Amino acid sequence: MDYKKVKTEPEAVTRNKEDFYEQTGNIYESVAVVSKRSNQISLEMKSELEQKISEFATTSDNLEEIFENREQIEIAKFYERLPKPTLIAIHEFLEKKVYFRNPLKEKAQQ
Repeated sequence: MDYKKVKTEPEAVTRNKEDFYEQTGNIYESVAVVSKRSNQISLEMKSELEQKISEFATTSDNLEEIFENREQIEIAKFYERLPKPTLIAIHEFLEKKVYFRNPLKEKAQQ
């Protein structure tokens, strides 16, 4: 997913807790779903960032040759400005763009 194009608030805002009941019927289950999705997003963003920064990495690690790499700084600043993974996960959950299932509920229904 392209997290650069997600239209969500860049900072935390107050949410209506009833919105979290709609999909699961349980606030704690909703929080667990959002938490797991947030971890997935965080890992994806981290691996993408590491991949982009590794393109500019130098092979020599000489302490005397410390220099400023503008490309790495610009990439890091860009990722710092993105919304946090938790905010993206909440946005996806409230927009019903997250697929989740509860095996215990499925087992109980059978």
